[in-house]
Amino acid sequence: MTGDGRWFADYVPGTTSEFGPIQVDEAEVVEFARRFDPQPFHVDAEAAAAGPYGGLIASGWHTCALMMRLLADEYLSPVSSLGSPGIDELRWLRPVRPGDELTLRTTVEDTRVSRTKPDRGVLTTRIEMVDRAGEVVLRMVATNLVRVRPS
Repeated sequence: MTGDGRWFADYVPGTTSEFGPIQVDEAEVVEFARRFDPQPFHVDAEAAAAGPYGGLIASGWHTCALMMRLLADEYLSPVSSLGSPGIDELRWLRPVRPGDELTLRTTVEDTRVSRTKPDRGVLTTRIEMVDRAGEVVLRMVATNLVRVRPS
């Protein structure tokens, strides 16, 4: 099920899903980094080639933005998503390079109806971005607030 019709009860603990892929475009890597993370290995292909990663890599924050695009389009629902109070355990595990293709993997870890606002639930999801080789490049745990299906 894609995110469009999901309500709180549709997020079942233990369920793992994959969404995407999404392409990592070199021009977007450089443009994002120039605006938000202008380190040489993100913005200058020549400097990056001589640097510790042997070439241009995407900012970890750009990888998060790509993840968020897939999460918003495919996992969260416009009818029920109420945003997020935060994330935990954010890790960038491997460099992401222009030309990579990433897939979003979600695992519902926990759900509970809010004690103070029973019209919504608290959803905890382990999120991973995975490259074509199956290597996890980003891992985090997200908490989201999701509406309960109206009666």
